[in-house]
Parts: sequence; C-alpha cells; structure tokens
Amino acid sequence: MSVQNLNTFDPFADEGDPLAESADVGSTSDYIHIRIQQRNGRKTLTTLQGLPKQYDQKKLLKAFKKEFACNGTLVDDEKMGQVIQLQGDQRAKISAFLVENGLDKSTIKVHGF
Repeated sequence: MSVQNLNTFDPFADEGDPLAESADVGSTSDYIHIRIQQRNGRKTLTTLQGLPKQYDQKKLLKAFKKEFACNGTLVDDEKMGQVIQLQGDQRAKISAFLVENGLDKSTIKVHGF
C-alpha cells in the first residue's frame, strides 16, 4: 500500500520568481501620475510626477501657475525624482492642459477621491 500524498514538497523553495522575467510589471515609469493630498481643513495639494525628461519642469510649473492662478513648487524626491506641487485641486486642469499640449491621454493616471 503506497501513499502518494506523503511526498515531501516545499512550496517556498526557490524555483524562481514567475514575475522575474517581466521586469515591467508594476512599473510606474511610463505613466504620468496626478495625485491629490489633503493638507489641513479644506486645503489640498496636487502633485504631478513621472513627466518625461524632455519637458522642462520649471517652464511647465510656471505655465501651470499662470494658467490655473495658483501657487506651486518643484520638490526633489529621492524615490520619485522631481515632483511638481500645486495648491488646490488642479487634477482635471492639469490633465486637460497636458492633453492639449501633445501628451497622450492613455499615459496620464489621475488618482484621488
């Protein structure tokens, strides 16, 4: 009488990661992310990250500030690179501005409530 289910099998053995060959899984480098952050009370902050290197972020920030009548700044993040921060909820305006100026709408991700 032979019992087959008593064979030793380690489910956590290093057989290789099935996702290892596809390095782009979960990659955020090809998207432009527009997020909103809650400050205090009714105050919000809109962040824009992941812009391609071909765009001058200082000039974009200046255009955003002039177009949307809000203040903003460039912040250097060690993980995300340069991030544009704007006062207020400017998500829809930023998305429309970028699409009008030649960026593909499928590369823009808008996050937030």
